[in-house]
Amino acid sequence: MDTQTNILPAICFGEVLWDMLPEGAQPGGAPLNVAYHLNRRGVKTNIFSKVGNDLQGHQLISLIKSWGLGTDFLQVDTKYPTSQVLAKMNGTEVSYEIVSPVAWDFIERIDAAKPLIDSSTYFIYGSLASRSEFTRKTLFDLLENECIKVFDINLRPPFISGDLLGALLTMADIVKFNQAELEMVQSVFGGSFSNEVSQVRFIQDKFNVPEIVVTKGEFGASYYKNQAIYHAWGSEVKVQDTIGSGDSFLAAFIAGHFFNKEPWQIIKDAVAMGAFIATKKGGCPDYQIQEYREFNQKMF
Repeated sequence: MDTQTNILPAICFGEVLWDMLPEGAQPGGAPLNVAYHLNRRGVKTNIFSKVGNDLQGHQLISLIKSWGLGTDFLQVDTKYPTSQVLAKMNGTEVSYEIVSPVAWDFIERIDAAKPLIDSSTYFIYGSLASRSEFTRKTLFDLLENECIKVFDINLRPPFISGDLLGALLTMADIVKFNQAELEMVQSVFGGSFSNEVSQVRFIQDKFNVPEIVVTKGEFGASYYKNQAIYHAWGSEVKVQDTIGSGDSFLAAFIAGHFFNKEPWQIIKDAVAMGAFIATKKGGCPDYQIQEYREFNQKMF
């Protein structure tokens, strides 16, 4: 495991859930997946979410604690159930039916959270948790902080509007898109550019976003940092499933960013991590960091 003394924590805000797959339930939700892999990379991470006061919720809490993730702000709801997502596999790809309302639709602001968030290096959030007015208000309250704010677009129609997306982008310091999301978002805000560079520059200029990452599956990813561009090519791997691959990519990116690696190294390591997790089942598979490093060396 990468180590560093006095590591300031990251905080992942949003949905935690069970993915109901044909072979059984697996823990999931983009924020939880990112937190899991960040912790594996030596970046201590807290989860800010809510589960139900039910068997599924208590199982999630126990599992999250066993992973060594911070649960100071993992709330328990007495009215709404723990989230379950009905996942359907199509080969190695997966689609989701996201049930609502559930516990994470009612994440509460906790006054004691502000000092922890203000002392953190990264605050990571997505768009899905904003589908409810209650959690959306909590998120925007918490976004008033001095952290590096990382926005994982993670669009799940119909749970997003142009106005909400614009507000979330305005708060961000780093944004991760896939190619389809980048195309969709620039179109929502009046962009009509046909190439990636112009689309990214349009978003950067409109929302004052210093850093944008675009993932491209087997074709790798690009990292736009201010006016510079860094790219890492992907590589063909034997895919088990794509669940959590993008989340592990983001975790590796943030870890590299936190440990002040060179931009080209950050994006290369992130691409390798996304590919590595795609060779395994589920979003939070068990692995040793040395196993990933050996995979990274072979890939590049």
